Amino acid sequence: MRAAVIVFPGSNCDRDMAVALKAAGADVSMVWHKDAALPEGIDLVAIPGGFSFGDYLRCGAIAAQSPICKAVVAHVERGGFALGVCNGFQVLTETGLLPGALMRNANLKFICKTVEMKVETADSAFTEGYTAGDVVTYPVAHHDGNYTADPDTLARLEGEARIAFRYINNPNGAVADIAGVLSENRRVLGLMPHPERAVDDGHGGTGGQALFRGLVGQFAEA
Repeated sequence: MRAAVIVFPGSNCDRDMAVALKAAGADVSMVWHKDAALPEGIDLVAIPGGFSFGDYLRCGAIAAQSPICKAVVAHVERGGFALGVCNGFQVLTETGLLPGALMRNANLKFICKTVEMKVETADSAFTEGYTAGDVVTYPVAHHDGNYTADPDTLARLEGEARIAFRYINNPNGAVADIAGVLSENRRVLGLMPHPERAVDDGHGGTGGQALFRGLVGQFAEA
């Protein structure tokens, strides 16, 4: 699998994302936000966590206007895969590739801790390494992780089994305990907790390994 990790001013999890993907067997390219095109043959675009453009205006709003995001949207529209984690999730909602929005945490404080989530569906390339109902542990580090969506959107997400992960003890007030959602074609995942920070024993847990290994394994089988 060939993956591209997008780098914005203020990204701080780009290297972590690249290391996690490489450890799972992916060939990874780092792509600067001012580039107008992705490298040839990219299967997955990963938008990492951080504070793109200092989180001015709204988190992810300026990054979504970067030249590379037009290429990311085109990649997804062609059926390509995309993963957005934390700030990357915010960018995906700002581009319209995922529904809903990430609002200020309900307690109005930055949250940095380990959380437990339940895997809601194994029916995606991102979650097939798990079993529905599994409990996984990832770290979170965000100030605007409170996922919200209007009632119709929420009903569609529920009805189409597009809620990928739910918090067990909701840390930020997200509607319906939502930690991650899938696109209609299930090839785009936005996720607030950080799987790339849970892939090595030195991290204190390896719950994120299954996400990356399952994703890369899809292409190995193909």
